[in-house]
Amino acid sequence: MSKILIVAEHLNGHLNTSTARCVTCARAIKPESIDVLVLADAPDAVAAQAAKLDGISKVLTAAHAENARALAAVLAPQIAAVAKNGYTHLLLPSTTFGKDVAPRAAALLGVGQVSDVMSVAGAHTFTRPIYAGNAIVTVETPADAIVVGTVRTASWPAVGDAASAAPVEALAIDAAIPSHTRFVELKQASSERPDLQSAAKVVSGGRGVGSKENFDIIYKLADKLHAAAGASRAAVDAGYCPNDMQVGQTGKIIAPELYMAIGISGAIQHLTGIKDAGTIVAINKDADAPIFEVADIGLVGDLFKLVPELEAAV
Repeated sequence: MSKILIVAEHLNGHLNTSTARCVTCARAIKPESIDVLVLADAPDAVAAQAAKLDGISKVLTAAHAENARALAAVLAPQIAAVAKNGYTHLLLPSTTFGKDVAPRAAALLGVGQVSDVMSVAGAHTFTRPIYAGNAIVTVETPADAIVVGTVRTASWPAVGDAASAAPVEALAIDAAIPSHTRFVELKQASSERPDLQSAAKVVSGGRGVGSKENFDIIYKLADKLHAAAGASRAAVDAGYCPNDMQVGQTGKIIAPELYMAIGISGAIQHLTGIKDAGTIVAINKDADAPIFEVADIGLVGDLFKLVPELEAAV
């Protein structure tokens, strides 16, 4: 039977919802057990949140001062050491965190990595997107080696809370923590809006918005809808907004319940990032824009006239 270890993603004492999505993926493998590993300097608060996830067998914690920041070089040796304790699968979210840590852990375990798992066909058989999402490939991993994979969080819903919390167990990990990597500074944009990757509603603007000043029209509608604000690569490259707002193949892959694309033409790289969205609404003055091919609701017209009308109607 499969025994799965999931590495929790967290920041400032809060568990990221990507971990709950990894649990859904793990449950599809039909394992004997699913454990969550929390690496932090003070893991208790995060461990308590992880213990509530439905389907978890237990939560493992490793408290080290070096774990205060998620440095891949520091975390990977500890993850690999724990994974060697009888686990058949090691899963991390396909986020910036997971993409940073998973390859190092896989290398230390001497195996390849399966990236962006979007469905499970068997304990060692998975599907993942290739060619910017234009094709889906089925990959099979060796049955005699641990599976290391990153989970495409946009393809999996988050599990809910269990009726009772899973037990929490503190570990003493026998792994050499490297000293050649150290934390210097975290530069992070602050916003009162929901997190872009986990928001239920997202309002995005594209090159059609026209300028950095005009992007206020996107922010105002997002605030009115209590939504996150996103952008196309063209808008980011033009300097209209910071790159942490970029949605698409080279930005964030998201799956909100509602996605509003305003002034976005719909290049394939952008569509890759929103293909799993529930309802897509597009506003563009070009009736032939590719975005309308995937939109559930499309409005052809001047965004500077239509968006204020929408905002007033909310």
